[in-house]
Amino acid sequence: MNGKAVVLRDVPFEHLKNESFEVAILPWGATEAHNTHLPYGTDILESESIAASSARHAAAQGARILVLPAIPFGVNTGQLDIPFTINMNPSTQFSVLKDVVASLEYHKVKKLVVLNSHGGNDFKQMIRELQPATSIFLCAVNWYKALNLNDYFEKPGDHADEMETSVMLHLFPHLVLPLSYAGTGKEHTLRIQAFKDGWAWTPRQWTKATSDTGVGDPHAASAEKGARFLDAVNAKVGLFLTALAKTSIDQMYEE
Repeated sequence: MNGKAVVLRDVPFEHLKNESFEVAILPWGATEAHNTHLPYGTDILESESIAASSARHAAAQGARILVLPAIPFGVNTGQLDIPFTINMNPSTQFSVLKDVVASLEYHKVKKLVVLNSHGGNDFKQMIRELQPATSIFLCAVNWYKALNLNDYFEKPGDHADEMETSVMLHLFPHLVLPLSYAGTGKEHTLRIQAFKDGWAWTPRQWTKATSDTGVGDPHAASAEKGARFLDAVNAKVGLFLTALAKTSIDQMYEE
């Protein structure tokens, strides 16, 4: 079977009525402020672009990948005091994911990848609950964790930082304000050491954790850095999609 990558949003029924796909990708973003210079839809735009590009990489290796429309809302309970943040609770995300999975079962898709672009989203427990009830193999990918950011950027951060700004400068420069508008992205960490060390956890209250909604200094960002990083991300995620497409569900584990 020849490889194929299709972005479902852009294709008419005439071109799909006789097609089949081994893997579907569900890009999942968020609608939130990204420092003062990046658009609210940064996570949506990143997830859509990386899903499509990595699918093309996989198609070149013979995989058949269907890219679904992105879900534009993420878990933003800690940012609701920032104007026009849109929150989707985890319980709502679970219902959305459940319905998407049920729909894909009708169309004989065997595997689904949730391509996550927002740090506040966590699909592990949702997948644990959904997996026993579906024949579709479920998994999640956080594309921003696929590579060591220190190999590509001077000052990697956590949100609207040098990495994200570079990515957006490469993909959608017309949506990015000049870096003179950007804040420093200074983070105000929690006082208690256990939270700093990572073995205790609580969600951050964003307006106390950062004064400009960013975490990480974006001022060293460039479109060239974004292009180099994205080339590597798309290739690595594409290799994963290829392996996933070519590995049958009953052969996922080594002997």
